[in-house]
Amino acid sequence: MTETSAPTPDALPLAGRVAVVAGATRGAGRGIAVALGEAGATVYCTGRTTRERRSDYDRPETIEETAEMVTAAGGTGIAVAMDHLEPEQVSDLAARVDREQGRLDVLVNDIAGEHLAEWDLPIWEQDLERGLRYLRTAVHTHLIAAHHLLPLMIREPGGLVVEVTDGTTEYNSTHYRISAFIDLAKACANRLGYSLGAELEPHGGTAVALTPGWMRSELMLDTFGVTEENWEEVTRANLGTEELPPDDFLVSETPLFVGRGVAALAADPDRARWNRRSIEAFDLAEAYGFTDVDGSRPDAWGYIVEVREAGKPVDVTGYR
Repeated sequence: MTETSAPTPDALPLAGRVAVVAGATRGAGRGIAVALGEAGATVYCTGRTTRERRSDYDRPETIEETAEMVTAAGGTGIAVAMDHLEPEQVSDLAARVDREQGRLDVLVNDIAGEHLAEWDLPIWEQDLERGLRYLRTAVHTHLIAAHHLLPLMIREPGGLVVEVTDGTTEYNSTHYRISAFIDLAKACANRLGYSLGAELEPHGGTAVALTPGWMRSELMLDTFGVTEENWEEVTRANLGTEELPPDDFLVSETPLFVGRGVAALAADPDRARWNRRSIEAFDLAEAYGFTDVDGSRPDAWGYIVEVREAGKPVDVTGYR
């Protein structure tokens, strides 16, 4: 992730606010945690991979690194090693946040377990236990976090829950998302944004389902053999060939882009206008005026629907 300088003290709209980002080790979770730090929040960064032990994801990113990035950005990062499939550990997290902060303003559910998902296979050809494990990781963790952490949030009005997903309710309702297991998990996250919003509304809280666009996560950069410094050059050089990255990677975004959307939403006193909605990071960028680290405002989903799926020639003009 490209580093940015911390905002000045008078530009910290979330100073004094407390957030839990469940699944903050890498990807969107890390980007969201760092962006909340940019805005001055105290962020509990949870995950299973630490400097001493890797999870079955088997990636090098750690929660300690994320917490340090949050602090460097202007907030206070706190790393918490835990497994969100274990209710007792999540209950302990809630008790710790209560003991140390006495409040919770933002909960981000970003755990997905994508390393378990099998792509482009019908359900009868998939490993059933692996698929069910993926659903437990992508859905049960969100329910467990909400159960244990929302009692702390609803003590005061104004809380925010963000269900991170892939694709809005509108898009996913007309598109098969890679496999039955993945399709179901993304639908669940979108619906949780709606249902938790209904339950929080009487307490002055807000919940949304939020999808990034084409995100240049650490894993995606490694998969395509590119870096944050050369991804665009390599993608353009491969246009019209079978070489990766694909053409629409030109409208990709850093994990910080969706993170800045969460931070802007959390800082908005009128955030309830978004309650129960399924939205894109681009929607929030348009509404609040923020950009990605390079000053662009990528509209990946717009490009996918209006250019790629429409069979038009590659042209990202107006989509970044």
